[in-house]
Amino acid sequence: MSALDLSGEPDPSAGRHTGRPLGKGLLWLVGMSFALLWAFPFFWMVSTSFKSPGEALTGGLSLLPTVPTLDNYARVFAQYPMGRWALNSLVVSATATLFGVLFGAMAGYALARLTFPGRNVLFALFIASLMIPAETTVVPMLIGFIKVGWASTYQALILPSIAQVISVYIFRQFFLDFPKELEEAAIVDGASRWTIFWRIAFPIARAPAIAATVILFNLNWNNFLWPLLVTFEESMKTMPVGVAAFAPTIGSHTQLEGYGMGMAAVTLLSLPSLVLFFLLQGYFIAGIRAGGVKG
Repeated sequence: MSALDLSGEPDPSAGRHTGRPLGKGLLWLVGMSFALLWAFPFFWMVSTSFKSPGEALTGGLSLLPTVPTLDNYARVFAQYPMGRWALNSLVVSATATLFGVLFGAMAGYALARLTFPGRNVLFALFIASLMIPAETTVVPMLIGFIKVGWASTYQALILPSIAQVISVYIFRQFFLDFPKELEEAAIVDGASRWTIFWRIAFPIARAPAIAATVILFNLNWNNFLWPLLVTFEESMKTMPVGVAAFAPTIGSHTQLEGYGMGMAAVTLLSLPSLVLFFLLQGYFIAGIRAGGVKG
């Protein structure tokens, strides 16, 4: 249509339509600018990990290594038990994530679909617990694990990470919209609540389960404070705790070699979380939408 109607007056919707592409373009440009600013430190870290010690410190602002080398990664594995640290992190993160998702789904289903006194108060207490700083709880937990002889064990690394409120929240919000007809039909057929959860509710909650898996795995994989306090043996360190050992070398007389090695170690630490997110990003976004805020 023309911007003029039959009466000769301008069409008021014409300006809005022509302005939308410009507005979207500006929004895309601003978003990409922030994305590049966010990604630049990571790109610099990965690039530096492939540089020789001399180029890493004296090469100026070269974005890419002149002669890429794997020496930094070779020295990391030769001088530090990176394989053992990675195995510990994988065992702890996978186990804690598995149970965190499972128990979060159970609690979320109960808070969304079961009626019992104090249900909303209990959920409010769950949410309020997010405001408690972790630093206030680690010392009592550490004393308890030392007294029972579980320091520097997988039990000590895994058990405190199983209870995750964010998992309960995601599943609870999803199950609020769970079709009542499915539950009623199952109850008519004689199914118990336990059967309904395992056979119907939990299989349907694939999207929030994947979203919770990505979030919990990243939290557990990058957890630093608690593993630092509860592990007294080198063989039980996790990746974040082990990689922290590179910090003194960067600022000491071994800085020439330590800088590139530190970048290589942090790159290795970042890879599992990034790979998991990119593999499951579609399901992750769908799960976050499914577990969004509802009344």
